[in-house]
Amino acid sequence: MTFTKGRASSRNFNSYRMMRASDMPRIDVQIVQTGGPLGGVGEPGVPPVAPAVANALARLTGQRIRSLPMFPAAAAMGDD
Repeated sequence: MTFTKGRASSRNFNSYRMMRASDMPRIDVQIVQTGGPLGGVGEPGVPPVAPAVANALARLTGQRIRSLPMFPAAAAMGDD
């Protein structure tokens, strides 16, 4: 995302270049035990969902999906 004078210059996500896995820096997630009530631990599992689904579809269909949302690929597979 580009910014000019503190505001987003991109006006729509169709011009936004998504980060690829090869561009991603290493991220270490640590769940801290505080002794308080549980909460907020579900977020670390969210980022890997789309790549996992894309890998499963690639293995199932032999066709690699390289963009989100995955709806157009479902139509190409005859699931529309």
